[in-house]
Amino acid sequence: MSIPELHYARSGGVAIAYQVVGAGPPVIYAPHLCSIEALWQAPHTRRFLDRLAERVQLIVFNPRGTGLSDRPRGISLESRMDDINAVLDATGLARATLFGVSESANVCALFASTFPERCEQLILFTPYETASGTDEERMRWITDMRDHWGERAWMETFAEGISPVYRRDPSLMDWFVWMQRAAASPGAATAFARMQMETDLTDVTPTIKVPTLVVHRSEDRAAARAFAERLPDGSSAEISGHAYDPYEHGDELTDLIVQVAHREPVPSTYDTVLATFLFTDLTDSTVMAAGMGDEAWRQLLATHHADVRRELARFRGTEVNTAGDGFFCRFDGPARAIACAQAIIDGGEPRGLVVRAGLHTGECTLVGGEPAGIAVHLAARVLGEANPGEVLVSRTVKDLVAGSGNAFEDRGEHTLKGIPGAWHLYAVER
Repeated sequence: MSIPELHYARSGGVAIAYQVVGAGPPVIYAPHLCSIEALWQAPHTRRFLDRLAERVQLIVFNPRGTGLSDRPRGISLESRMDDINAVLDATGLARATLFGVSESANVCALFASTFPERCEQLILFTPYETASGTDEERMRWITDMRDHWGERAWMETFAEGISPVYRRDPSLMDWFVWMQRAAASPGAATAFARMQMETDLTDVTPTIKVPTLVVHRSEDRAAARAFAERLPDGSSAEISGHAYDPYEHGDELTDLIVQVAHREPVPSTYDTVLATFLFTDLTDSTVMAAGMGDEAWRQLLATHHADVRRELARFRGTEVNTAGDGFFCRFDGPARAIACAQAIIDGGEPRGLVVRAGLHTGECTLVGGEPAGIAVHLAARVLGEANPGEVLVSRTVKDLVAGSGNAFEDRGEHTLKGIPGAWHLYAVER
């Protein structure tokens, strides 16, 4: 049995395994937890991939932390978006249709909102805005996975919950258990599950402007249609069968994917994107300036500005504006923005400077290449609520950094000047 050649893309020093097969409109497939080489070794998965490769250029990849890709610590939604960008770059594609399943569907959705110019269309199989179940149920599942991942009996139960085909065919059950063990270690699988459970795309869904098809089983009809209705250009399609496993829906699902991929391309003239905005300022700067004198203060401020710009370069932030002693910056991911804000605060301490920071993730309009809109104003207002030496973030930021290792202290709801409604804010724990 032939298996497509394996290649590696580089995503910030992390090796991302991918395969390219077939010809036609490019479709990047971000599968759920698996090893991509193993997908070609079972009859039902092989047929699924072969049928796609007959009519599209199929690019299958293992996100970091899974399968044949590197397994660094601290896997987050935005690092998974980096992996998609890396695969696009490695294959020489400016943009492609993205197909994602469950958790990877959410990553694809976030990518389309953040980088709409690189996403032709979206096909999402059983996506979710928030994980189902209570906090207690989710923690029980994570603990169970940590304690039993890889054990035959546990893996068989896991497989039967995904698709009845594994219960009916002992050889496929053997393949599934082997494939999942190769896909992730117990620690990696647990981190993967935790990221799934902590993800909340509620605020992001309405910002996804690319044409999107939400594919679902009959059991998921209400949730899937609600998801599609919140998308500016969303539609839904119900397919027969009851498996969570996309491969069990075989020809029906592959036909839908091919149909979408062959649609007339949509012009990539999106003037709004999802971004994270960071505002910083120095506390007691007026008092410090008066005590130091103009020249000494000017030199200290210049040194601080150089420090901030060095951290922006390190964390891939973009300086939008500088006013006095504060910065307004834009990031394509909230976890990097938090890390940058913490580094700026830490860098100021040895110089006697106390910095505070405010962050928000939201949709912005690009005016002359610069971000504008309510999300920018909201980030500035969050800064106004921050204490000296603190990184304060909106709930949207907190909901999008699952897996990044950040912890938060609940600061309750706030009324922000000029911003409708009450906004839940969180301080990043150091």
